[in-house]
Formats: sequence, structure tokens, C-alpha cells
Amino acid sequence: MAEEPPAPIQPGADNDPFVDWMRQSTPYVHAHRGRTFVIAFGGEAVAAADFPMLIHDLALLHGLGIRLVLVHGARPQIEQRLAQRGTELRYVNGLRITDDAALACVKEAVGIARIEIEALLSLGLANSPMQGVHIPVASGNFVTARPLGVLEGVDYRHTGAVRRIDRLALRQRLDSGAVALLPPLGYSPTGEVFNLSAADVARSAAVALEADKLIFLTEEPGVTDMAGRLIPHLLVSEVDARLADPVPLPEDLAGALRGAAEACRRGIRRVHILSRRRNGALLRELFTRDGSGTLVTAEPFEDLRPARIDDVAGILELLQPLETMGVLVRRSRERLETEIDRFSILERDGMIIGCAALYPYPGERLAELACLAVHADYQRDGRGEKLLERVERKARDLGIERLFVLTTQTAHWFRERGFEPASLGDLPMTKQALYNYQRRSQVYFKRL
Repeated sequence: MAEEPPAPIQPGADNDPFVDWMRQSTPYVHAHRGRTFVIAFGGEAVAAADFPMLIHDLALLHGLGIRLVLVHGARPQIEQRLAQRGTELRYVNGLRITDDAALACVKEAVGIARIEIEALLSLGLANSPMQGVHIPVASGNFVTARPLGVLEGVDYRHTGAVRRIDRLALRQRLDSGAVALLPPLGYSPTGEVFNLSAADVARSAAVALEADKLIFLTEEPGVTDMAGRLIPHLLVSEVDARLADPVPLPEDLAGALRGAAEACRRGIRRVHILSRRRNGALLRELFTRDGSGTLVTAEPFEDLRPARIDDVAGILELLQPLETMGVLVRRSRERLETEIDRFSILERDGMIIGCAALYPYPGERLAELACLAVHADYQRDGRGEKLLERVERKARDLGIERLFVLTTQTAHWFRERGFEPASLGDLPMTKQALYNYQRRSQVYFKRL
């Protein structure tokens, strides 16, 4: 019973970090193969000196069998051309006004950005990460748009919004092995061209394709708290609260958050917001359990729930290092299978990172808290307390008045949470008969 066990003993001192990372990434390689990811990035990324590195990472994803839809922006490229012509984009209520002169700059800038991306995806030089790579790129009139029109007396001219995504045509290109490339432009049935938000295009494409992931690569360090620390997970309700905050967010980040919340509401299970400035952020997010950015979901990312029979293997893997070190009493698979209804687990992205068990003695109105364990990598943010609270609630529901634990190494943790020292004679008679005098476990009680 421990939340803070020593770190598991490593199998050898000659571990290779690269080999370890490859092995740990294997489940994600299998999970992502054949999935559809929509990835959005701004014109700032296209103009950056390290943009080829991002292209290399995208090529790797394609090579691993991931179906990619890339949505690019072109804001700095457009603004540069407008400045050269002595004009600029006007904004009203945070929305762009695209007049005829601005639209000409949009077309030119978007076209050049698209060509640069296609050229990098076609790169196949020897002694480079793209050696031997052939990535067909499909771009076209996949996005039907409508004008924003006149809002509160303001005519937004050629600024538009996505009306429809040609889902069938996009899927055909993806099925053929191509990477789909969508610019921030849309077309109307009357032949007009509209300037669109890349975030709007990405969100709409993800929803239309029922994509497995929508990923925004932003210019900001990520979604952070007041202390500047990265927030690893946000629920849609928390995103809404941030967007409603009177302190404005950078437009790039705000657009990604708006797109993420709307995508989740329309069925996209996971939206990722990453800083494109961090080298390898995309690979870290997709092939490590904790990622490198902020995950936005409609439902909690970590699930505290009753254990099921198919959780036995995961619980055994969690407990094995602690049993080896003598922190916990060893349990066989057979025993765990018969007692699985006693367990609650904390699951993170398919991995069991915590567990606890409750063994009631109804006649004495007592219950034992056993097997409280949290994975060494996740002993933060009060996960042990969450498991303890769940066990206490279950005990109260059963009419239990006092909870007891037997521990050899973590007495301080239980003392800090209201458990008091007790004697062997305070235990139920059936538990006293099973007491292991070699372990000499200390007994602690807590009144509920």
C-alpha cells in the first residue's frame, strides 16, 4: 500500500534511451496506423528556417501509415505583400475584411506557400531524412465557402466561412496514399474565392472526415497556467471558460482553442494544441504517453472507475515492481481475477496508473484498504488522494464506519491523511488469523 514507492529497479545499467523510446512508442505506432489526422499550422511555420524539420516529421507520420490532411495558413506572407502595396488587412470585431486588393495578395501568398510545402514534401535528396521518400500531394477545390456578408453594418467582402468539405473527394485522395493539402481558401458555386481562417478549415475538415485527431501547431508556447506552466489537459468546459476570460489570448492560440472546442462538440475525440517552435513536438505528442502539448477532450482524459476482468494484466504490471521490493504483498493472477470487483483503477490513455482495493467486514462495520498504488511516473496532482477518496465513498455506501490499512513503508502517508496507529487486536478476527508476522506490518485505522 503506497503512493510513493521507490523507483522500479532497472533491468540493466546499459539501457539505450533510443532503444527504450522505440519500444515504448510501439503501441502508438500500431494504434495510429491507418488513422486520419488533420494537422494545422500557420504561415509563420512555413516561413521559419526549421520548417523542413517539421516536413521531415510529417513524412515520418506518412511513412508509418497515418493518413494526413495538412491545413496551412499564410498570414505573414499576405501581410508582407500588402505592405509592399502600401495597404493592410482591416479587422473589425476580430474579423478580417478582405477587399479586392487584399484578395489579390491572399491568392498570391497562398499559392506560393502551397508550392513551397509541395516542394519540400517532394524532396528526396540522398543523406537526408527524405531519402527515398515519395509522397504524393493532393490539393484542390475541396472547400466550399460562403461569404460572411454584412455583420452589424460591416461588409466583410471576400472574407468567408466554410460551408462544406468535399469529404468523398478527400477520402479518395487519402485512400490512394496521398497527403491532402488544404489552403485557407474556399470557393463558392458562383466561382468566387474567399479568404478563410486556417483553423476553421482544419476544424471543418476534421469533422467532415470524422478524423481520429485534430492537431494545431501554434506560435505560442502552448496553453499555460498563471505561472506559465504547460497545461497537459483541458475539458471543453475549461476551454470555454478561458475564451470567456476578459484577458484576451493571442489570436493564434484563441483560434486553436475555439476550433478545438467546436470540434470536440461535433464528435472529434481528441484535439491537440502544440507549440510548433519546440523541435519534435509533434512526434513527442503522438508517440509518448504524456506528450508535449495540451490535449482537449469532451470527456476526462484520466478515468477513475471500477476495475474489470480485462484490467488484470495492467494491474499486475503496476503492482509487480512494488511486490518485488516488498512494499506490497504478492498477488497471483488467479487471486486478482477472483477479487477484481474489489478494485478501483485510475486509467490514463489506456494505461493503468493507479489502483486501490476495498475488502469489507460488514459484521464489524470495518473494511480494509489494500493495494493502494500509483505508478512512479504519475505520483503528483493528488492521484493517491483520488483513489483514497473513492475507496472511502464506497466504504460509507456499505455502512462501514472505520477503514484500516496494513503497511510496512508508507505509514507517514496514511498518517497525513487521518489514519491513526492501532494494534493487531483491533483487526477483525479473520484478518488477525491471516496476519504475516514476518512482514510485521503496522496497523492504522481511520474513522469515516
